[in-house]
Amino acid sequence: MKLTQEEQDSLTMGLLRNAIRTPDGTILESHNRHDYKTYVDKNGHTYMVDGGLDYSRRIINEEAPYTSLNISVDADIEEIREGFTWGTYGKNGDEGLYYKPLKDMSDGHVQAIINDMYWCSPIMKLELQYRKTNGIVVCD
Repeated sequence: MKLTQEEQDSLTMGLLRNAIRTPDGTILESHNRHDYKTYVDKNGHTYMVDGGLDYSRRIINEEAPYTSLNISVDADIEEIREGFTWGTYGKNGDEGLYYKPLKDMSDGHVQAIINDMYWCSPIMKLELQYRKTNGIVVCD
């Protein structure tokens, strides 16, 4: 299952995840524009990711390359639901900010995002369709 071309075109960005895995297995993910993250890998090389969903910027290291974990809007929902994350402060808004994978968000949370007409509503609708087709229910 994928977003239609019309749904892809309606989204304001082409990236749904901007992340890399360094050689030692560390995942660096940039969630917002200018969300610059660096890490010195166990191999001694520095790795960087930046740009959130607006652009993808990296430090290139040809001796010890990273693995791109980027996800674009034309990916299958099975890939999107694993890697696309939503920032939340918890159900009551009283927790620190953390990012939750789409697959772990409750059905009610996904529906609320659709109801509030966030930019990612087409993705959320596809997720609910996927859950219905596969008999998946995620409770609060």
